[in-house]
Amino acid sequence: MSPRKAPALRGTDLSLREHLVTTAARLIAERGTAGLTVRAIAREADVADGVLYNHFADKEELLALALRTHLRTVVRDMGDLPVPGHGTVRDNLRTHIAYGLAFHRAVLPAFAGLIAQPRVLTAFTELSEPGEDWRDRLHAYLRAEAELGRLAPDARIEAATAMIVGVCHETILTGLLHNTSAHQDFTDEFVDDLADTVLEGIGLSRT
Repeated sequence: MSPRKAPALRGTDLSLREHLVTTAARLIAERGTAGLTVRAIAREADVADGVLYNHFADKEELLALALRTHLRTVVRDMGDLPVPGHGTVRDNLRTHIAYGLAFHRAVLPAFAGLIAQPRVLTAFTELSEPGEDWRDRLHAYLRAEAELGRLAPDARIEAATAMIVGVCHETILTGLLHNTSAHQDFTDEFVDDLADTVLEGIGLSRT
């Protein structure tokens, strides 16, 4: 005879640990991480507060797992990125930039609430898999296009990646600091200008 399921798990195929991570990830998506407590997670999961410590070393482990789950859900819902060698490099780069801006707008508010919790951020980083994060995927795309001969063989891939990722960070963080991110739209002209600057350079005066 199989053991009885806890009331909170009836009707699901989740383990209690998975249920707690999923619940915490949903709270992060709905409310962010600022002020998110063990008690709030336990109440939302319909379990006693102390149950969390039977399945996680500490609150930091649970939040890191929930944050990684939240990011993976965001990525899953955003769709596919361009395949190297297909379409034009310029259009593909525009797609990557628009994707990066939308991705950062979706996930950076969760990180903003963890600035004072470095242990959570460290644990989150340790959970990442090589090539999983958008920055890695952008870098791999540019490297592949250079290997295919669609970018110059000496293309400065690291610098281009850092430029694009930096713009996405700065644009969204500025909106968060000024409480305008929820209302900020990114124009096609902005995306086009960044793509063209990466591909062609800022341009030196000929005078």
